[in-house]
Order: sequence, then C-alpha cells, then structure tokens
Amino acid sequence: MVHNVIIIGSGAAGYTAAIYAARAELQPLLFEGSQPGGQLTITTDVENFPGFEHGIMGPQLMQDMRKQALRFETKMIQQTITTIDTSKRPFVLTTDTGETYQAKTIIVATGATAKLLGVENEMKLMGKGVSACATCDGFFFKGLEIVIVGGGDTAMEEATFLTKFASKVTVIHRRDSLRASKIMQQKAFENPKIEFIWDTEVIDVHGVDQDKLTGIRLKNLKTGEESDFACEGLFIAIGHKPNTEFLKGKLELDDVGYIITKKSSMATSVDGIYACGDAQDSIYRQAITAAGTGCMAAIDVERFLQGHE
Repeated sequence: MVHNVIIIGSGAAGYTAAIYAARAELQPLLFEGSQPGGQLTITTDVENFPGFEHGIMGPQLMQDMRKQALRFETKMIQQTITTIDTSKRPFVLTTDTGETYQAKTIIVATGATAKLLGVENEMKLMGKGVSACATCDGFFFKGLEIVIVGGGDTAMEEATFLTKFASKVTVIHRRDSLRASKIMQQKAFENPKIEFIWDTEVIDVHGVDQDKLTGIRLKNLKTGEESDFACEGLFIAIGHKPNTEFLKGKLELDDVGYIITKKSSMATSVDGIYACGDAQDSIYRQAITAAGTGCMAAIDVERFLQGHE
C-alpha cells in the first residue's frame, strides 16, 4: 500500500499536521516514535498556548491533540522511523522493527531535544524548578532567585528575559568568558539583576525530597572546590539537538542538524518531503509555532498531491 502522506513525529507539529491532513481526506499515517507527544509531555503548566484561559498541563494538551487527530481517522503507529529512501517516489520508510512503508509524501515533525546537564536528579525536578525554556516557564518565577547555565547567545537572551520576572539571575558558565556575541554580552553585563559565576559547572540539583528545586551543587573547574548554591529555579540554556540524525545525507540540513526549508514553505530539499516544528525551527521553539508549521506542512502536502495527480 502506498500512503498519501506519512508523518514522522508526534508533538504539537506532528499532531496538527495529522489533523489538517486527515480533514483533507489524505488518510495520514503517523509514526509516534519513542516519546509520543514530544517535549511537552515532560512539562507541567503550559500558560502560553492560546485558548486556555487558565493554562493546561503539557501532557494533557498533547493527549487532547492526539485524540483530535484520531477523531479524524489518522492512523498511528508507536514505532520509530530509522531510515528513508529519498531517491525515488514513492518514498520507502523503514521502522526500528524492520518494517517498511511507502508514501507519496512525508512530513518530518521529529522535533528537537534540549541538551541537559546530565546530572543525577535533573530529570526528577524537570518542571519542578528545573526548565529548559525561559520563554515557556519564566512567568512562574516572579520575585524568585534563579540560575541559568550557559554562555552563548541563547543563554544571554534568556537571562535578560528572565530578569523581567526574577529578583536575581545568576549565570553559571564553565569558562571565564562568554561565547555570546558582543551585543548580547553587553546587555547582560549592564543588567543590574544579572550576576556571573565563572569557571564553574553544576554537578547536582537539590530538592528531590521536597519535590521542588531548593538549590544546586557547584564545582569550580579551576580549584576543584565544591559548594552549594541556594536557588528556586534552574534554567538550562546549553543548546538544542534536532532529532534528525536519520536524515543526514537525505535532506539538506544546517551545521547543527536543523532541516532547511524553503522560503514561505515547509518544503525541504527533496520534492514531496516537508518539515515542521522544532526539527526545522532553531529560533522560536514554541508549541504554538510548531502547531502553526504543522498546519502549513499539511497544506503544502495537499497542494503537492493535487499538482502531481
């Protein structure tokens, strides 16, 4: 069987693409991967997704999107696509179980994964004081003292953003100078709410017993000295890794691995393959922008199929 469209990924982008493709009667097949719902399934309150006056839990939002896609008869398979043959149409996709599927078009919505510190209790307190998205969660830290880890443009941008809410923001960086651009450094250095701890890394987080972050354990990389630092929020801003390893050599990717899409379109470098969500978005990385590009990708697919049949 040759499917009209196969959607790879199941976050806000993938589910939205499925809703639009299904409503266009394209009978989409969606592969949910190993983490159905994507990054929002490990967040708590989502306050910035339109339509929810009092917010909504991340897992609930993804569950509702999934149910909506199923209501329009999207077929879903909880497997991971490991390879794609893009040399000819219909495209051939292979799963982690070795099964193969054929599709006239593909929508890639595999998202990106925030790089984390890798310390023992980090994931236990994710959404309970630990976050990888200042734009998503900064609002919850009004008047509190928080820490941000990183030294690049994203870290400085988020540190500056967080000063709107926090009483103090402490930047912790492994080196003795920032990697951020001069203008972003200047903004951070001139902000009276931002302080810096240099040559230091976070080696653990505290608060598991209280089920909320109470502080962090630091290690000075020059002296080896360890110390505790009290804080009520820890933001990790050391970059994201797009989940596109399986597409190397198949689609045009940038240096980091984000899929390059054409202007005013979700089209990739291969005709008939489209990308949406964080797999192609290194700038905004929001649930609402992911959903928007999922809509765009599905409409692009519908128009592509109309033009080729």
